[in-house]
Amino acid sequence: MNRDISFPSHRENRFYQGMAATLVANALQAVNFLGDRFLRQSPHSLSAIEDLYRHSMDSAFSVTEAFLVTGAPHASAYYPRDFAWFYPDVLDPETIMDAHDALRRVRLLEKSVRLLLEAVRTDVVTTTIVPAGRGRYLGVNYFSRPSDTLLGIVAGLQQMLSAEERASSFLAMSQCAHAGRLLLAEYGGDLKRAILKLASELESFDADGTRYLLCDAAGPRSAATDTRAERRRFVTNACVYTTFLWGVQLGIVGENELKRLLGRDLAQYKRDLLRLFGQDGYIRHSLDGPTGPPVSLVALDFVSVHRGFWDMNDASERELFAATTDLIIAEPRFRIPSTFHFLVSADNPRNKMIHKIAAPAYQGRSSWPTFNVEFADRMLDFDEASESDTYRACAQGILKDIRTATEVHGGYQELISEQGLKYRTWAYRGAVAHSWFPRFLSVWRRAYGTPLLQWHD
Repeated sequence: MNRDISFPSHRENRFYQGMAATLVANALQAVNFLGDRFLRQSPHSLSAIEDLYRHSMDSAFSVTEAFLVTGAPHASAYYPRDFAWFYPDVLDPETIMDAHDALRRVRLLEKSVRLLLEAVRTDVVTTTIVPAGRGRYLGVNYFSRPSDTLLGIVAGLQQMLSAEERASSFLAMSQCAHAGRLLLAEYGGDLKRAILKLASELESFDADGTRYLLCDAAGPRSAATDTRAERRRFVTNACVYTTFLWGVQLGIVGENELKRLLGRDLAQYKRDLLRLFGQDGYIRHSLDGPTGPPVSLVALDFVSVHRGFWDMNDASERELFAATTDLIIAEPRFRIPSTFHFLVSADNPRNKMIHKIAAPAYQGRSSWPTFNVEFADRMLDFDEASESDTYRACAQGILKDIRTATEVHGGYQELISEQGLKYRTWAYRGAVAHSWFPRFLSVWRRAYGTPLLQWHD
């Protein structure tokens, strides 16, 4: 153990939720958006991808940061889901610039995951945790209860535990794995209780004479694209399945314990979800919506999270993935013209006033570069499992266009507009998604076989 690497001791933190906490949290977040609107500095003048990446990493993992942030105007709050959706490669050695960068990433990851686990211990499992000063935190749900908060927390812990398994010369990696084991020992019981509670909350949904289990049969549950507030969404239920799967893999919860609550094993639970949402031959975004042509019923977030729902081991699963992917690729409305930049959906559903003033319409006519990266990675998963090169060229095109947009816009954007420009609302000024950048480099290396950037021999 390297004695020069140590984690600061954590002070006692208190977590609050309820109507009063929500009101205060909303006020604090409004101040954050307004502050970003009027105080955000002008875009950085750098244009070379290496310089942009270094600047982004210095910003995302600065020693002055209290927790891992995205660089968006709402980044002054914790979003537990992000550790699954957006931060899976924070500790990929090929994305780390030097030993100092490795150390600050490890410290920030440990600090962030520990606080989220403390929240779970106090039964605050929400989409958002807003700091309110002096070790006080407010748990609040935006739009609906979460389906992917526990997924994000388990993903953060999973990344810490696997740090020393990566081929790396950075001593901070073994320290991170040790810290992860300590966190698992300290908070594993709390995570188990929360995961079993999630399993007990699943609701029956009957279709075609079959009884399915959904997390959102009666009311919407939040996921990474949640502003549609729909019920019976594929992505929310895929997140719940993945939470169970990872919980079992880490030894947090036993599969037999889940089986008693679910009335079926995890393999059957997954097959049920594929049968229900893939009954038309492609993965439908939501069962709770109007009928229409297939392309209007799918959304890019079906790709889920890294090493999550899709493992491509089964031929029928690959067939569903390919059919959904082909619909998206073939539909011009899914693509920014003349690029491989895919939009979240073919139609813009509920573009409310708040989306025009403050927040992005996540599920509308905008492009998330990070979802495009996951789309590319799932394509590579498919090709590897099927021993083909069906989608490699498209995956490479996606990544190439994201690199171009990053250089043009001066950083890795959180969102890009339907016209391929910086996404802008009155308060949302085209945020640079600093801490999402490493994931892009990791998938680039997989798609092209060589790293985009090299920091050390």
